[in-house]
Amino acid sequence: MIARPPLDQPDDSFDPQDTDDEAALVLETQAEGEVSPGTLARMIAADGTVLYVGKAKSIKKRVLSYTRLVGHTNRIARMIAATVSMEFVSTRTESEALLLEANLVKQLKPRFNVLLRDDKSFPYILITADHPAPQILKHRGARSRPGHYYGPFASVWAVDRTINALQRAFLLRSCSDSYYENRTRPCLLFQIKRCSGPCTGEVSHADYAELVREARAFLTGRSRAVKEELAREMEAASEALEFERAGRLRDRLAALSAVQGSQGINPRSVEEADVFACYQQGGATCIEVFFFRTGQNWGNRAYYPRADKSLDEREVLGAFIAQFYEDKPCPRLILLSHEVEEQALIAEALSEKTGSKVEIATPRRGEKLDLVSHALQNAREALGRKLAETATQAKLLEGVQEAFALKGPPQRIEVYDNSHIMGTNAVGGMI
Repeated sequence: MIARPPLDQPDDSFDPQDTDDEAALVLETQAEGEVSPGTLARMIAADGTVLYVGKAKSIKKRVLSYTRLVGHTNRIARMIAATVSMEFVSTRTESEALLLEANLVKQLKPRFNVLLRDDKSFPYILITADHPAPQILKHRGARSRPGHYYGPFASVWAVDRTINALQRAFLLRSCSDSYYENRTRPCLLFQIKRCSGPCTGEVSHADYAELVREARAFLTGRSRAVKEELAREMEAASEALEFERAGRLRDRLAALSAVQGSQGINPRSVEEADVFACYQQGGATCIEVFFFRTGQNWGNRAYYPRADKSLDEREVLGAFIAQFYEDKPCPRLILLSHEVEEQALIAEALSEKTGSKVEIATPRRGEKLDLVSHALQNAREALGRKLAETATQAKLLEGVQEAFALKGPPQRIEVYDNSHIMGTNAVGGMI
């Protein structure tokens, strides 16, 4: 009998022909009996580690295909050889199984699944609804506070920049409720024309509510209507010789133009969409995601998912999308650089999760193709920088190896420091 390879064995050190009879027998035994299409399988190693989580229209056919001793890719052969048992979970629909798969992959981090490495939540803009004078602020995490959320934004910097511009355009307060309640005179933000001063009655409740309405309209895509309305008010104020008010309206219009101008590509035909582009090089993968909301570019972020080298762009991208939206709101349109397997099923699952129709498309022409091409270029450049950075780190570690005559480059470096006060209160630390 051929021994199973260790789980940390490199991809190129295992021959698919080495899948042993015992592994095939285990899988064949587990495949007995019919299971429903909405079924999820977990492949378990001898130590109880979950190796793989996956769904299929027919688990029986999928598992029986694993009992073949030849014809598998290197990745599948190693997975079969390491599997000693399987567990099944039935769901009501295939789309429900897909969502459960994404949840379990993020939770269990199986070795043979594509894994989204994402430890950061996205920032949003929040206009509160639990105070007579709503506040505009940056928000991250659970949406527990009543209000209107706008996003996601790719970075905190993008949110801060947008909020600063919106404050100049709509003069909404950003202070906390306790600070607001204890003001007896306007703060500095009022003096520099970034707040209308509702805390001390510098603006009426009705006028402040109108500012909030305009800000919400702008953030929900009605920017042209808001700008046209401000332009009309500015002209009317000028004709009435109210030059100070006309100047304030002019400054607000300039601030709105600054918001739109600083966001780069602002597509005419795409109101709400996420754009995904996948690029592979040197066994590594980069997925670049652009966020478009209300017809405006709200930034982009690069991801480097953990994936077996044998998986192509289509396979990595398909697994990535389901995990990406496991804990994030989904837009009405998702644009991809590559068509993925079960694209229609992923769209159906996301539609069920969102409660509204979600379309997934791979554009071939027009402005949408330009957006995808731009994202793909960013993915290519981001991966190039990542590989160069990795190569530089490897070279530095080789230098450490040579300087200290080590057998190999160090995989872990610990730095210790001790301090004391006149020989007492000694404290040590390790980084």
